[in-house]
Amino acid sequence: MRLHPSISILIFAGILLSACANIPGAPPPIVDATRSPMPGDALVPIELQAGYGMRGAWYELYFTDPTSPLASQATGGVDGPLVDAIDAARLSIDVAVYSLSLNSVRNALLNAHDRGVTVRMVMETGNMERSDPEILMAAGIPIVGDDGDGLMHNKFMVIDRSEVWLGSMNFTDSGTYEDNNNLMRIHSPEMAENFTKEFEEMFVDGAFGDITVPETPHPIVTLAETRIQVLFSPDDGVLNALSPLLDGAEKSIHFLAFSFTSNNLGDILLAKAEAGLTVAGVMDEGQVFSNQGTEFDPFRLAGLDVLIDGIDGQMHHKVFIVDETIVALGSYNFSKNAEERNDENLLIIHDPGIAKQFMQEFERVWGQAHE
Repeated sequence: MRLHPSISILIFAGILLSACANIPGAPPPIVDATRSPMPGDALVPIELQAGYGMRGAWYELYFTDPTSPLASQATGGVDGPLVDAIDAARLSIDVAVYSLSLNSVRNALLNAHDRGVTVRMVMETGNMERSDPEILMAAGIPIVGDDGDGLMHNKFMVIDRSEVWLGSMNFTDSGTYEDNNNLMRIHSPEMAENFTKEFEEMFVDGAFGDITVPETPHPIVTLAETRIQVLFSPDDGVLNALSPLLDGAEKSIHFLAFSFTSNNLGDILLAKAEAGLTVAGVMDEGQVFSNQGTEFDPFRLAGLDVLIDGIDGQMHHKVFIVDETIVALGSYNFSKNAEERNDENLLIIHDPGIAKQFMQEFERVWGQAHE
């Protein structure tokens, strides 16, 4: 029997692709995490010119890199994938961000608004007079300021009520290209519902700071086999979750802290170090020398391995890595204001694969740091 030429070509192509997949050192296939879940800890690197990232089954994780040669040109950074996601939005974009000055994000939001996507924002009032927010408001995009005693310190975006972008990074030039930051994309309607609820408390109800109440629809979200605890401050009392997490550490606690003035958390780390656990961290130089009540001095007096960051910009992460298997991340600084006054978010993610990526970032930042 003779095969039609087109069928013969398809069969040959299939055999060739199968063979290439088994070649040692062959690059992994590119997987769209929104459509094809990947088993276990399989990750696909995401190439960036000024930063780096990786894609898992239900998430993308990005880190800025201020030491990249292209960082000084403010191009090729982690704002690229964020802009792509905004450009793909069809229905809605909700943005809660402390500060906004990235022209790339501003233009993407304007384009989304122009094509009929509903774009809404909340911001820290003191930062609304910057040029980019004023341009957005002039175009008809509503922005609500907090007007409270605390800060609207969140940095998150909900797109089409199906995915959330969050982390330590403000959508600013310095946050993206001068500072050490993390940015995470989570594909999950449940996670999006959580952050939409928090957003609407601020945007619709005008409820900021300590006048809000805990109403998170899904305080625990499980994606694949990963358990994620979702916390908003001051609504949920983040310390009530973060303290037992650290107190339950059995081997190690690593941290990257922009601001660390919480005596509660500091005491736990000192006790864990005294008990023989590995406790190590990097703190932002500007905050170490300007914060009243910084935990840096007690840590160093007790002999903890705590260093000062070594870049010109800010070490802006707010991360704990517990036993190299659990990560706490978000906008929440380790401070009294974050706990009691500011609008913040924090995720506690039980996933060794994600913890490994944050350990690699810890080691990179540690390698630049000094005593």
